[in-house]
Amino acid sequence: MNICVYKEFTFDAAHALDGYSGKCKNIHGHTYHLKIGVVGVPNGDGTSSDFGMVMDFKELKALFKTEIESRFDHQLILKDDSRFLNNVEDMTAVRVVPYQPTCENMLGEIVTILQQKLPKEVKLYNVSLRETSTSYAEWNLEMQSL
Repeated sequence: MNICVYKEFTFDAAHALDGYSGKCKNIHGHTYHLKIGVVGVPNGDGTSSDFGMVMDFKELKALFKTEIESRFDHQLILKDDSRFLNNVEDMTAVRVVPYQPTCENMLGEIVTILQQKLPKEVKLYNVSLRETSTSYAEWNLEMQSL
């Protein structure tokens, strides 16, 4: 039987949406809330330390720390042609990306990273990235067949 397990994380980051007509065109920050769900069959090997688990939560946390938090946390995320790039050459926490750093596009990058790094016995099922208490983007496996 397949079971989905979830783990939630937070990280802080700033971004600017160049070309956008609202307030978000300027540099501003958020505390992002990331929720990752993976699906698989609980481990049936009674001799294994992760017996009965789809994936050990500490492994999911380690994956977040090394692959997501290290890229996003406390970074100023700017598109590679952002008008702000001329003003940040002395900053060490600037991450330049090839996309408009919207919540949706950041989520897309996170999904791609997770799909490449998860153990083969589990599959990414659901990921949501909350930018504010009322605004978030979501990816799930079922949507991919629409």
